Amino acid sequence: MTEKNAQREMKRRIRTLNERLGKLGPLMRGTVVVIGTRNKQPYFSLNKDGKTRLIYLGKKREPQARRMSLEYKNLLGIIEEMTTLNMELLKYDALD
Repeated sequence: MTEKNAQREMKRRIRTLNERLGKLGPLMRGTVVVIGTRNKQPYFSLNKDGKTRLIYLGKKREPQARRMSLEYKNLLGIIEEMTTLNMELLKYDALD
């Protein structure tokens, strides 16, 4: 693959990633954790400003919180891949 073809392919991949960004649903940074030894209960845990914050979820809200946490992880994956591609294109002064 020539350098120009490789750059064209990287730009195509960036467009695809941008489309995926637009399709992301609600998201939250944090994790669903289960607390308790006998009576295990799901909570949403977020470390913000050096403090851990917990929100009780219950069984009803747990799936929604898991989906939002997963969407955040998907966002991070997209950002990482876009960063790698854009750095490569920047090296060749091929950003548009």
